[in-house]
Amino acid sequence: MSEGQLVQRRRKAEEPVAEKNEEASGDSAQSSDQEDNDKGTRLTLMEQILLLGLKDREGYTSFWNDCISSGLRGCVLVELVLRGRIQLEGGGMRRKNLLNRKVTVKSSEPTGDVILDEALRHMKETNPPETVTSWIEYLSGETWNPLKLRYQLRNVRERLAKNLVEKGVLTTDKQNFLLFEITTHPLSDGNQKTKLIKEVQEAVLGKWTNDVHRMDKKMLSLIVLAHASDVLENAFAPLSDQDYEVAMKRVRSLLDLDYDQQAEKKGNDVMWAVFEAFSK
Repeated sequence: MSEGQLVQRRRKAEEPVAEKNEEASGDSAQSSDQEDNDKGTRLTLMEQILLLGLKDREGYTSFWNDCISSGLRGCVLVELVLRGRIQLEGGGMRRKNLLNRKVTVKSSEPTGDVILDEALRHMKETNPPETVTSWIEYLSGETWNPLKLRYQLRNVRERLAKNLVEKGVLTTDKQNFLLFEITTHPLSDGNQKTKLIKEVQEAVLGKWTNDVHRMDKKMLSLIVLAHASDVLENAFAPLSDQDYEVAMKRVRSLLDLDYDQQAEKKGNDVMWAVFEAFSK
């Protein structure tokens, strides 16, 4: 065989390898783009609750829902504990229950989320510390103590909606109601809400586990706080009657847990304390 034929053969053998490398490189770039997109639309617990509560076309929550305000403040506390920023003081020898223990700041490092960091600053500056129930009331502005009104997180729904607009999930519009005009935020990317609803449904159906400690903590919190915020029904509305019955039965089992007992087993005391606060 001549030297020219040998060179030609080598080139042919190398061509498929080069093509594979190009494909792999393309797949890697596509995967990287997908990850960037996922990061860009990763939602906080507060944003997920608001998204479940918003009417898709109208772009606002139900006027009759008076639970979502306190529910969102509960989400703030859970987000802070999941990010390692706050904790409950020790139970002590008397083993105080969750709602009698005070919230303390574990780390004051900013989270990068404006609402969370505002709440964290309030907690850091408060001495003596307060309980979970008190913080839900203070952050909601639902307190009779005028000295605590400065802790209220204002315009939370509007601020969260703007976050969702920036993430491409919602858009901004105006709507007239007789004598006044309000800013609304209709759904822009239906895929995000559909995906969220599907994940909630799967958590209590296909991926259900009887061991609550094996559940993803953020999903567990989303289910309990969506119920407390009176928006969980929106996630279950598309289900068949049979699946709806199963889903609600399992949600009820989560709501009927002894949260003090669960906190003793696995920690995450603030999360369980928030659940307990809304069960009262």
